[in-house]
Amino acid sequence: MFEQLNQAITPFLEIFGDNIYTQAGLVIALSFIVASIFKYVLMVGLKAFIARIHVSLDSSFLNLLHTPIYYSLLLMGFSSAASIVAPSELSGYIIFSSLQSVAILIWTAFFLRANHVVLRKIALNPNRFHAVNNKTLPLFLNLVNIIIIVLCVYFVFSVWGVDMTAWLASAGIVGIAVGFAAKDTLANLFSGVFIMADAPYKIGDYIVLDSGERGEVTHIGMRSTRMLTREDVEVTIPNSVMGNSKIINESGGPHEKSRCRVPVGVSYDADIDEVREVLMQIALTEKEYVCEDPEPRVRFRRYGASALEFELLVWITKPALRGRVIDILNSEIFKQFRQRKIEIPYSKHDLYIKEMPTRYSEEPKDDVE
Repeated sequence: MFEQLNQAITPFLEIFGDNIYTQAGLVIALSFIVASIFKYVLMVGLKAFIARIHVSLDSSFLNLLHTPIYYSLLLMGFSSAASIVAPSELSGYIIFSSLQSVAILIWTAFFLRANHVVLRKIALNPNRFHAVNNKTLPLFLNLVNIIIIVLCVYFVFSVWGVDMTAWLASAGIVGIAVGFAAKDTLANLFSGVFIMADAPYKIGDYIVLDSGERGEVTHIGMRSTRMLTREDVEVTIPNSVMGNSKIINESGGPHEKSRCRVPVGVSYDADIDEVREVLMQIALTEKEYVCEDPEPRVRFRRYGASALEFELLVWITKPALRGRVIDILNSEIFKQFRQRKIEIPYSKHDLYIKEMPTRYSEEPKDDVE
């Protein structure tokens, strides 16, 4: 490429004489001029063109292009000037390799900054990009940065003629050894990534584990998830366990409201219409905790062994209020049923004694001689 460039500008340089150092200086000066024109003229035209064709491209991304393109044009000029001077083979190798290494470092810095800008913009559209959001953003930033740095090191070593095959093979062996040694940690790490990307629950949700533990999610980390139970006890669960378990999210769905069930049994002699009326009246009275929409419902479930089984269904604003609401409703149901003489059956046991046991008592006899 540099030979073609030199052939293109050679007729122009011969106008100023045959001195190679003069020609090299002109090439460097020309590269400064071209780089400045691109920086201050062409970039403005590029922004106007992008705005005209209505392409959604962040202006900060275009601003980042100034530096790498500007210095790349300068480095091309320095490389062309070095080829005109025609140093020795060793000097030329050192000069060209150094210039290429500088160019790689400049573009590496650009990609690191561009990665930050692009991923942050992607994270602002979680509906379009489910995997990248505010929670997983640091992970993807670090992952892409590592890839960029590894490629930078590889290209720099390649420019200087260093064979990376042995290094890559050694890195693969070390990676396998580390993977076996830290398989549990890696399992938790990848599970944490999938949990953050899939978002089956979020901080503040009330979840129920397979073990029956129920509580509020307080922290979702890369290694574990923390849950605060109703007893104010913090439980830490590894993400690998959370990823392979059935989780009931009581706060999930279209809203945070949760259904609360209150079963109650009444005597077979009770008036079922009156029971429905009393239960509905109790539910509609507790407006502080019970939602009006959806409205409460009463269901006659089944004929039990000793009672007619009803169920009062209400909606509460938050799952955390379930225990309190059940306590309030049960207390009011008991009071209202007692006041209206609606019997709540309970287990009774009658004991029948067939025959009283006979008690024998032997009194000691006096010996008579």
